[in-house]
Amino acid sequence: MGRAGERRGVKFLKKLGYAILKTNYKTPFGEADIVAKDGDIIVFCEVKTRLTSRFGTAGEAVDRFKEEKYLNIARYFLMRAGEELPVRFDVLEVYEGEIRHIAGAFTA
Repeated sequence: MGRAGERRGVKFLKKLGYAILKTNYKTPFGEADIVAKDGDIIVFCEVKTRLTSRFGTAGEAVDRFKEEKYLNIARYFLMRAGEELPVRFDVLEVYEGEIRHIAGAFTA
């Protein structure tokens, strides 16, 4: 279910005009589901797939631990890129019939 949600997330972001830079980007700090570019901004996107929001939204599963992991992944990405770029952290909530995009879900 997770990988299928990530594929749907990639298609969704492409339709919004994002350039997909990496999927399942692995680092020593963990894996980012999607790394994309929205204009001049590098977007690190966590994809959460659920059948329903009956027991809470998918985005609520992104806790402080997950946020810290993504901050470290972003630092690693920027270090490897060799430049300072603006970043944003988004969450895609993927449900059976819809995708909810939470741009700027958390900050550095």
